[in-house]
Amino acid sequence: MNPDLLIALSLLIVGFLYASVGHGGASGYLAVLSLFAVPVMLYKPMILVLNMVVAGIGFIQFYRAGYFRWDRCWPFLISSIPLAYVGSMIKLPEGNFHLLLGIALVVPVIRLLGFGPREQQHSQPVNLALALLLGGMMGFLAGLLNIGGGIFLSPVLVLLAWANAKEAAAVSSLFIVLNSFAGLLGNTGQGFELNYSTGLWFVAAVAGGAVGAYFGSHRFALPTVRFLLSTVLLLASVKLIFFM
Repeated sequence: MNPDLLIALSLLIVGFLYASVGHGGASGYLAVLSLFAVPVMLYKPMILVLNMVVAGIGFIQFYRAGYFRWDRCWPFLISSIPLAYVGSMIKLPEGNFHLLLGIALVVPVIRLLGFGPREQQHSQPVNLALALLLGGMMGFLAGLLNIGGGIFLSPVLVLLAWANAKEAAAVSSLFIVLNSFAGLLGNTGQGFELNYSTGLWFVAAVAGGAVGAYFGSHRFALPTVRFLLSTVLLLASVKLIFFM
């Protein structure tokens, strides 16, 4: 298969699966590009735009389904958005960037395989001070790694019993959109080449995200496909950590 088509298909699957749990998919897109030896540093702005579009579609779907709760969201946004901007201004050496991204990819792998915190029957009120602290940390990492940070926020919300899985997906999707925008502002001096390949990749990821957001908010994702995605992300993580 043509490499561009294969990358597009991979991005479509990643967009579908990430959007099904309210995520934009930036870490997955970076993983796909790294597996195909595409210089991800050249496409960082495009990935953030993709992240905003896919997570935005997810937010609309989860919001319409009645899962969004503003009181679970705003404390994280206050501290995360400015620090996401600050983090995006820091230009890591490519080797360090790949190492940190590879480590970060382990988080969605764990979640996709079904490990991690279980939902509590009753949600607890958000601790404002702790939420501000965690939001700032997650926002900074999101900006630094060119992702939206949803892979960090979702498990925290469930672990601390501040939201169930669907509510966490809704909150994370808005968190991703706004922090990706902040990160994009910090990358204003870095562009990317718009051509047939990038256009095809963009359309594929958005299409996958649109379908995934619908299934995630109204139905359920297929465990087998989630397992396949976790395998791809794990391979990318190993490559980024040990072979880049």
